[in-house]
Amino acid sequence: MKIIFAGGGTAGHVEPALAIARLWREKYPNDSLEFIGTAKGLENQLVPAANFKLHHIPKVVMPRKVSLAVISAPAAFLKALGAARQIIKGADLLIGFGGYVSAPSYLAAKSLGIPFVIHEANAKPGFANRLGARLTPNVAVAQAVQNGALSRALITGIPLRSDVAKALTDSTADWAKARASAKASLGFSPNAPLILAFFGSQGSVALNSVIEKSLPTLLSNGNQLLHAVGKLNPLPRIQERYKSTEYIEDMAIAYLAADLIISRSGAISCSEINALGRYSLFIPLPIGNGEQRYNASQVIAQGRGEVINQELFSPAWVSSNLGRLLEKSVASPIAGSGSDLNASEKIINFMEHALSGKND
Repeated sequence: MKIIFAGGGTAGHVEPALAIARLWREKYPNDSLEFIGTAKGLENQLVPAANFKLHHIPKVVMPRKVSLAVISAPAAFLKALGAARQIIKGADLLIGFGGYVSAPSYLAAKSLGIPFVIHEANAKPGFANRLGARLTPNVAVAQAVQNGALSRALITGIPLRSDVAKALTDSTADWAKARASAKASLGFSPNAPLILAFFGSQGSVALNSVIEKSLPTLLSNGNQLLHAVGKLNPLPRIQERYKSTEYIEDMAIAYLAADLIISRSGAISCSEINALGRYSLFIPLPIGNGEQRYNASQVIAQGRGEVINQELFSPAWVSSNLGRLLEKSVASPIAGSGSDLNASEKIINFMEHALSGKND
């Protein structure tokens, strides 16, 4: 059996694909599992590291505004479509997770008569998956979509990384003990509030600046702060009860340890925070499809988070609201949520169903 995974660019597309591929490999170790990505996406680090083969197709960005790119886009898309056909030809199933590579991959599979499955992680679906959902009955979503072809999709949740899933399972017996132990393992006091600030693997210059200027407030009253600035950003000076790092290797422990999380609201971050977090302030990315504004809705509905626009997030706002946020954290449930714990198994079952339909 040969399965092709299409999902590249950001962690929101790559991480769920890898979670499913790992589980499929455990269940069907003799199957061939290959990925389609672009030459510059995050998949170039993550997919080979997980011992999967990665193919490249040209990156096609669909213009949002009238520009010269509108003229070149059709030719670029056809080139990507041709490359995807060459890779997918002979496969038994394609599964796509959105992003730059998925639209040409869906059309390639459709033209070759190969069944394909779609998984949409974002609460507001992107162009590629809205297109693909019109071409296949095999559509799954992380949370309910109100309109369009994806409104009829199977709701599965988002596949959790193995470390997050294990931390969730291990913490269930005693969440208070797990959170205190996580603080101590990071070198912080288990008895004082810990704030975690991170803004994706690349970080955010603007948000990092607000955090740095707000350090006197954030570290007041004995508070502690773990700040991931992103791989290309300078590290602020470490001081008492404050640690800065380019990248947090063990995010599961960081989520568990934090009393308050300040972060973007990408689909994967929201899912992992939903699983392990206590209370969160989400600052959606102000560009793109606008999906980040909606991704946190599940966490917010449980009384475990809120959203603020980036332009409002300032040292003055932090000074006025930090106490309130920490009080919200104390009042929020100490337990995380297992709503995404079985998402991978649900998607695997869905893939098996799509394959059985092919063989009928």
